[in-house]
Amino acid sequence: MRLTKLIYTTLFFIAAGTLNTVAQDKKTTEKKTEEKKTEEKAVTEEIEVVRPYKPVLAEAVKLRRSPDLNDVKTYKAKFNYSLTGRKLELNSDINKLQAQQLAAEKETELINNYVKGAFGSASTTLAEAYINIGRDEALQAGAFFKHFGQSGSLNKQSANQQQLSAFGRSIGDLVTLSGRLNFQRNGLYFYGIDKANPTLNPNPEQQALSFLEAEGELVNKFTNDPDALSYAAKLNGYVWSDKFEAKESSIVLNGYLNKRISSLNLGLAASAEFGSTKDALTSVGNNLLRLNPYIKLQTNGVKINAGINFVQEFGTVSSTRIFPAVTADFTLIPDYLEIFGEVKGDVNRNSLKQLTDENPFLNSNIFIKNTIEKLSISGGIKGTGGPGFGYKARFYHKRIEDMPLFVNNFSSFNKFDVIYDFGTMKLTGIEGELSVQVSDALKWTGKLNFENYKPAAETQSWFKPQLRLSSDLMYAITKKISLNAAVALQDESKAKVYTAAPASPYLIPDLANETVVTVKGFVDLGVGATYKINNKFSAFGRVNNLLNTKYSKYLHYEAIGMNIFGGVSYSF
Repeated sequence: MRLTKLIYTTLFFIAAGTLNTVAQDKKTTEKKTEEKKTEEKAVTEEIEVVRPYKPVLAEAVKLRRSPDLNDVKTYKAKFNYSLTGRKLELNSDINKLQAQQLAAEKETELINNYVKGAFGSASTTLAEAYINIGRDEALQAGAFFKHFGQSGSLNKQSANQQQLSAFGRSIGDLVTLSGRLNFQRNGLYFYGIDKANPTLNPNPEQQALSFLEAEGELVNKFTNDPDALSYAAKLNGYVWSDKFEAKESSIVLNGYLNKRISSLNLGLAASAEFGSTKDALTSVGNNLLRLNPYIKLQTNGVKINAGINFVQEFGTVSSTRIFPAVTADFTLIPDYLEIFGEVKGDVNRNSLKQLTDENPFLNSNIFIKNTIEKLSISGGIKGTGGPGFGYKARFYHKRIEDMPLFVNNFSSFNKFDVIYDFGTMKLTGIEGELSVQVSDALKWTGKLNFENYKPAAETQSWFKPQLRLSSDLMYAITKKISLNAAVALQDESKAKVYTAAPASPYLIPDLANETVVTVKGFVDLGVGATYKINNKFSAFGRVNNLLNTKYSKYLHYEAIGMNIFGGVSYSF
């Protein structure tokens, strides 16, 4: 048995070796060898191995069982249908995208209230507070309080001011209502000293000026209707008094009506002013009625307003006057250059409130008389020079009748009377303004006024300087530290001093009984700094009259010298 297996195995290997030998093909090639003296042919044999055949079958051939091609029976699937009646909508409009609602964000902390307090040299005290109700822009209400007091080195060189105000505003669908209440008090002494006779005022009198004001306003909301009708009304009233016997009251009613017709506007502005001024020896009823009908054109960079100003005085004095009221603005380069002009006239109602705001050292029994601005012509340019830069320059010429002027009283040199330049004086002036804001950290503003007075009857326009310059600078060094500075420059002015008692009532000057005194010009520089401790607390300090200039705006009244104060503010 084993012999048989051995014989079969031997035959299998012999057959396999024979097949492998047959699978090799022999090829003969002739190759040229390098050139020799005699050509020789070399025969080489190359054997090419042919791999075993491996068939590749298609996927269909790999089926284990062939399909029956004679089976022609049709298979029908069973379906269940449920038909719902719907109307075919033909809507070719583009559907609007629905905004996705964002997650509710935490409201930022609103800080619009603050309190501030400070003290320093020259007995300086400062207290200030502001309160507002909150976020609602359609309903706003708040209050403001301020106290500031200082004392100088002269006898009774002391002054203090207080202000308390409350306001409210409601914005409705059709109209906006607003109102405010305001109380002001100014306490001071008649501390003026004549340096030639310093003992003339050993015990200065005390003065206290009180002012209470109420105001309400109604304005309709603006609409884009080209034929809209606009209207507004405002009522203002106040009472004023001093420590002695002077009293004043005023009620002013203003109305405005405008009809828009495309680019044209037809309108009427009207006002009625009722004033009464009383003192121990004087009583004046000073009332005005103004009517200002106008036509306004506004189109393609052109704004022209043409009308008249009808003014009726009644009360102690009765007169009727009509003045032109024309303004024009032309835009040459939008946002960069605009020219403007104005021609107008008016009656300016003088009052003790207005006069004491300018000079609080007034005498008693001041005579009140209105000033007539017969003709005022002005024109100039304004615009911007790029982001953060704005400018305005204008010239003006006015013809003014009965211009009020301050003069020292003959018997009380430290009190001022009010006289009127009898006749028509001429005033020519140039005014310039610049505003530069390099960034949120640096801002500078400046204003210049140069005026030339030509009095009517007086020899000078008393206490009216020709040149006035003011400038403010704010610079934030970091987010926490900021600096500020302010400078005021004023040219010299002239004052009239009586050498004998003037005529009463005063009409025209008597040159034989008066002399002219020069009040020197001055430069007042102030600097300050603020340090923001956090979002709630800040510390600040300021130095006024840094140059310690001994100057006077009005004769015999020297300003307080250099003074320093500082304090803390809290916001909430």
